[in-house]
Amino acid sequence: MEVRQIERVQTDVRTGKRLLRVLKALAEYYDNHVRNLLEGILLRVFEGRLPFNDASLGVIENLIDVYGLDLTANDSHGLLEKDH
Repeated sequence: MEVRQIERVQTDVRTGKRLLRVLKALAEYYDNHVRNLLEGILLRVFEGRLPFNDASLGVIENLIDVYGLDLTANDSHGLLEKDH
């Protein structure tokens, strides 16, 4: 695999608390960082590829249960942020 340098920028991405917990746990499972996990997911999806194999999906399913994530892709366009 070729190593490539990129310019990273800080962004203010807001996401659901439980979703972030699942992402952090998944990144930790792979001994990686959330930013790298997200980049990998997005790059694969942009190429029309699935980002996870069956074994990874099993891990994700367990983490979803552990962290009580009850959102699905169908919810993604109908979320309303709680007032603090």
